[in-house]
Amino acid sequence: MKNIIIIGNGIAGITAARHIRKRSDHSITVISPETEHFFSRTALMYIYMGHMGFENIKPYEDWFWKKNRIDLVQDHVEQVITTDKTVKLSGGRTISYDILIIATGSKPNKFGWPGQDLIGVQGLYSFQDLQEMETNTIHIKRAVIVGGGLIGIEMAEMLLSRKIEVTFLIRENSFWSNVLPQQEANLISRHVREHHIDLREETELEKILSDENGKVKGVVTKSGEEIDCQFVGLTVGVSPNVAFLKDSGIEIQRGVLVNEYLETNITDVYAIGDCVERTYDLPGRKSIEQVWYTGRMMGEVVAQTICNSRTKYEPGPWFNSAKFLDIEYQTYGNVWNEPKPNEEEFYWEHQGGKKAIHFVWDRDSKHFLGVNVFGIRLRHELFDQWLREKKSIQFVLQNLSSANFDPEFFDRHEKEIVSDFEEKVFEVKSAIA
Repeated sequence: MKNIIIIGNGIAGITAARHIRKRSDHSITVISPETEHFFSRTALMYIYMGHMGFENIKPYEDWFWKKNRIDLVQDHVEQVITTDKTVKLSGGRTISYDILIIATGSKPNKFGWPGQDLIGVQGLYSFQDLQEMETNTIHIKRAVIVGGGLIGIEMAEMLLSRKIEVTFLIRENSFWSNVLPQQEANLISRHVREHHIDLREETELEKILSDENGKVKGVVTKSGEEIDCQFVGLTVGVSPNVAFLKDSGIEIQRGVLVNEYLETNITDVYAIGDCVERTYDLPGRKSIEQVWYTGRMMGEVVAQTICNSRTKYEPGPWFNSAKFLDIEYQTYGNVWNEPKPNEEEFYWEHQGGKKAIHFVWDRDSKHFLGVNVFGIRLRHELFDQWLREKKSIQFVLQNLSSANFDPEFFDRHEKEIVSDFEEKVFEVKSAIA
């Protein structure tokens, strides 16, 4: 029996703990300073909005951990001493390990803006961030969010639920256009404005202003405009939380460097989740991927390897889903914000401006490469299969109805989409024949 320490109690670390317990009698200790028990990080916004309480976002009852012999330590790891196989906690305690799993997640980015550490200026990642936001937004009238993307739009929705006016500063010419193609970015920008959010495109933060009590009172943009506010949300992305490993001997760059088995350069030390940076290529995927499901996958993979079933991390085609206020978004495969030289594309948008679909395929082989979809639900398992099997774009269009996952009585648009595709690109049936 081995002594396994997991640093971090997010989805990656807890998935690893659960699957190690299923497969072994190893001693398991999970260390995290954030909360005593694991919770669903993606549901934090719903606590703020009053839809849920903290108890509602814990997937397991508090007795689950004792019953499954998973020890929980609520403390911060200050140092990992790989030569002694120990971790040093901020409370003064030192714990030995046989196997160490680093699952420390991410931290919100800051870029050295004057005033970024004032009261009322914060990111949104941890449970402590949520508590801070509760305090910082009491009785305020206006907020400024800096940086677009998924965390930014979540924070905007949270603030709107309390009737707090929101100004959004983004560097791009439309919302998330560094990720989304221009058509989708324009759709989301329109939608954001329809929710009475003051979206300022091509606008960058210069500094944050303080009142006499050290609280934020406004921001100044690079154009010199001053915007009054009592809260500033910094949502300019996140970075792997790895600074505490600097002198450990564990190799880090932006994140903890791992091979295809999620092993670091130090024997018996693994890393999983948002803090990971892969040293090997996976087609269509980035070396750092900070999404919920990749952490879960990594947790399962590392548990298999530790429990004598050495397994490579192979997540398959990229996918993700999110929500831009009340428009649902899914992506399967790769739809870059600018098409690659070998790619062709087709974009359809419903006349109501709230639904859209964007297909990309290889110009020569006609292999389907990716799809973005807004306001229409598609079946993940089918698109994952079609991408793995390198189905043609004609096949995908011909079978689009089978991929629809919208509830009963929702409007269906497959015929309209295929008809538009045939008019603008080529005829589906004859191309298949």
